[in-house]
Amino acid sequence: MIYPIIKFPDPVLMKPAEDVTVFDKELKQLVADMFESMYEAQGIGLAAPQINIAKRLCIIDLSFKKDPAQKIVLINPEIIENSGKQHEEEGCLSLPEIREKVNRAFQVKVRAQDVEGKWFEIEGTELLSRAFQHEIDHLNGILFIDHLSRLKRDLVLRRIRKMQKNGEW
Repeated sequence: MIYPIIKFPDPVLMKPAEDVTVFDKELKQLVADMFESMYEAQGIGLAAPQINIAKRLCIIDLSFKKDPAQKIVLINPEIIENSGKQHEEEGCLSLPEIREKVNRAFQVKVRAQDVEGKWFEIEGTELLSRAFQHEIDHLNGILFIDHLSRLKRDLVLRRIRKMQKNGEW
């Protein structure tokens, strides 16, 4: 099933998500549906709140379907280490057409559960590190535009309001 992507300023995007506590076939189906929904929307990462499900679950596939081994599922994730800095452009399926440079850690280590509920750790640098941080931010009710300076954020919000007014959002 392909879920529609929730757009900013939907309140579900600004609230911390709840922990996943049940690891069953419904969860596995949700994960499969999230990958389908993400690919349909042309994304490389998707958090459950973006499909109106306030659970601490996100997925990432930097290969965009080319390498099944690169599909990552993070349930109840938390960043346990980070180092370095990077300043790169980001976009978001919930903020279509908005792209801005954001400061992130260059390297992160994440602790999370898999679809069976087993804990694991995974590290990422560069784009994977940014994807981890971006998707985990979603689970904490934070959007990438929240990392922008007040001036840049205000400009983005003004652009969104204009698109809403014109029926383009």
